[in-house]
Amino acid sequence: MAFSKLLEQAGGMGLFQTLQVLTFILPCLVIPSQMLLENFSAAVPGHRCWTHMLDNGSAVPANMTLKALLTISIPPGPNWEPHQCRRFRQPQWQLLDPNATATSWSEADTEPCVDGWVYDRSVFTSTIVAKVGPPPEPLDHCTLLLQWDLVCSSQGLKPLSQSIFMSGILVGSFIWGLVSYRFGRKPMLSWCCLQLAVAGTSTIFAPTLVIYCGLRFVAAFGMAGILLSSLTLMVEWTMTSRRAATMTVVGCAFSAGQAALGGLAFALRDWRTLQLAASVPFFAISLISWWLPESARWLIIKGKPDQALQELRKVARINGHKEAKNLTIEVLMSSMEEEAAAAKEPRSVLDLFCVPVLRWRSCAMLVVNFSLMISYYGLVFDLQSLGRDIFLLQALFGAVDFLGRATTALLLSFLGRRTIQAGSQVMAGLAILANMLVPQDLQTLRVVFAVLGKGCFGISLTCLSIYKAELFPTPLRMTADGILHSVGRLGAMMGPLILMSRQALPLLPPLLYGVISIASSLVVLFFLPETQGLPLPDTIQDLESQKSTAAQGNRQEAVTVESTSL
Repeated sequence: MAFSKLLEQAGGMGLFQTLQVLTFILPCLVIPSQMLLENFSAAVPGHRCWTHMLDNGSAVPANMTLKALLTISIPPGPNWEPHQCRRFRQPQWQLLDPNATATSWSEADTEPCVDGWVYDRSVFTSTIVAKVGPPPEPLDHCTLLLQWDLVCSSQGLKPLSQSIFMSGILVGSFIWGLVSYRFGRKPMLSWCCLQLAVAGTSTIFAPTLVIYCGLRFVAAFGMAGILLSSLTLMVEWTMTSRRAATMTVVGCAFSAGQAALGGLAFALRDWRTLQLAASVPFFAISLISWWLPESARWLIIKGKPDQALQELRKVARINGHKEAKNLTIEVLMSSMEEEAAAAKEPRSVLDLFCVPVLRWRSCAMLVVNFSLMISYYGLVFDLQSLGRDIFLLQALFGAVDFLGRATTALLLSFLGRRTIQAGSQVMAGLAILANMLVPQDLQTLRVVFAVLGKGCFGISLTCLSIYKAELFPTPLRMTADGILHSVGRLGAMMGPLILMSRQALPLLPPLLYGVISIASSLVVLFFLPETQGLPLPDTIQDLESQKSTAAQGNRQEAVTVESTSL
């Protein structure tokens, strides 16, 4: 807690903190484009089988209309539109008879799309699902991986890319969280930006689906490091009184990036161009991030007071604080005596579960992160199934997420972390359950509930980013954040997988998303403390003192209530 006094001597909140926020806004604007990119780059366009009568120019009779050619070449599908995955083996001329019925042909007259598919390119010129032109010979599994026709019997390969991407964030969150304590926050941020830029740009040259998925994994691995290091640097250089407002601004930038993705995808209909536009900016961000100072908190914990003092003086100069000369090694060491001692004590991930004051916090936050990410990504990855303009929907989701995050700072100042976290999760779960009860033909009302749930999730995620940093001490904060991100990404991987059960049990996915969100809110209420107004803890002893203060406050409140009743 003594670091807050040092930060005040370095200017508290000034020009440096403003520049730092502006720097972190840049990746927050672009990261949503990478994370949600496959809502557009993997969108499934309308498609039907390639046939000689329809698509071979020399075989098309001159006196027949397109509708007639479709009738004799493609059987009707479940919605009486041309079937997307079957074609007639031979032209069914009898179907041109006005008196023809469904019994005029049988399933034995049809076959799979052995010559490939013809795609509707009125919305997207290309996606990873649709390849350009029909293959020259019948498909097998090997040619499929090369030619990317991820439809019909191979539609299960489409979620593979998104699952692998989320697994990259999962592995990256765990690895970066563990190694950052040794190498620091700043080098990790710059390296991860460069890694994401290189891997994302290389994706457009991927010749096969396997290589594409591998590059997406590497990009996601780097993205996890960016999220972890930027959040930690932001928290550790921000005064307690301004932390909620600062994190809300960064969260709003993330929401603005979601809305901007809708416009970017609308302008760039080719998946390679869109992928390039979402990756190249990270080259510039990697260079810009070098001006940021290393976390002085981390340097002190690692027993590097000289470097910590240098960074504090740098911040003080940028803030124009004239008392920077009073920052000396003696002042720093006397103020951070506890932290310097803590640096000599080995800390491991086991401390999160062996230390009593951390055990309940760690277990509760694991449950909350896992549950929240299942419900959140189950909603945002289901964009195309809403049956509306997906570009407008993406922009609408980003706009309502922006509004939800923008109001979080105001709500936190009145209601506190625990109340907002639990309340927003309940509201999001109720919105999902209400959406489940709305008939499919009332699409507008379904979109309203979906947008409401997305806004509540925006509030919940912003509150969670502030809340979890205040629950753990400095030596374990990055490690805890990495583990929580890993468990959260495991939930993010589960969200899309639950959607695969929709064909057999249509109501199961929304039911699970809603119930899980509501149930996890009870964990917040019963197992997590309120941290509103408390300094950022630097040691486990700080957590113990917070607990003692809270218990004392509760006893005083009970005495007051009892006296009033008497």
